[in-house]
Amino acid sequence: MAKAALVAALFLSIWNDSAIADLADVIDRVRPSVVGIGTARPVRKPLAKNPPIRFTGTGFVVGSGTQVVTNNHVLPTHIDTRNEETIVVFTGRGKQTATYPARVLRASPEHDLALLEFTGRPLPALTLAERDSVREGDDIAFTGFPIGVILGLYPVTHRGIVSAITPTVIPATNSRNLTPAQVKRMRDPFNVYQLDATAYPGNSGSPLYHPETGAVVGIVNMVFVKEGRENM
Repeated sequence: MAKAALVAALFLSIWNDSAIADLADVIDRVRPSVVGIGTARPVRKPLAKNPPIRFTGTGFVVGSGTQVVTNNHVLPTHIDTRNEETIVVFTGRGKQTATYPARVLRASPEHDLALLEFTGRPLPALTLAERDSVREGDDIAFTGFPIGVILGLYPVTHRGIVSAITPTVIPATNSRNLTPAQVKRMRDPFNVYQLDATAYPGNSGSPLYHPETGAVVGIVNMVFVKEGRENM
């Protein structure tokens, strides 16, 4: 019995190490496709009060390798064109980084999504998973910049599970508690994945993917929660 228990324990240890190694390999593949989103402007003397670079969120590369998906709320609400400020994509890792100018191709405020295109060397594009490939209880992972680029461009990965598949809004008990945004969503509802995972403001726009394959199943977004279910 003791020998059987030892063999089982060794098998479990080996299986766990294998699972961790598989996720590590997936992260290595996903990481080059995860980018920072923000704005940049030329540095001039005397230096202005505002910093030349602003980080606003995370995005990930799709399509041709020069297209990036992110949240619409990640896009800056104001761009100082007078001082040549532009939307940019931050790529690379650590000291090996680059900044490319980008433009907005499409935006959907209703779904809080935006598609950008940057000018620069194409990057590896992530694969989108098949529709309805996620069930409640599935493991997920997401990679992004939870605290921005304060410590440099170092993508961080978190794990969790899909705890529920739920509508973006739920009926309110009192119509006076409804906001215009909630009313609009109730007219055209769609489901989101509620996660049991740790995320921070800088994770907005991070790719949510299967930890076994790296196929993207969604995008991290806390705005829907703040403006919808949590508020109700």
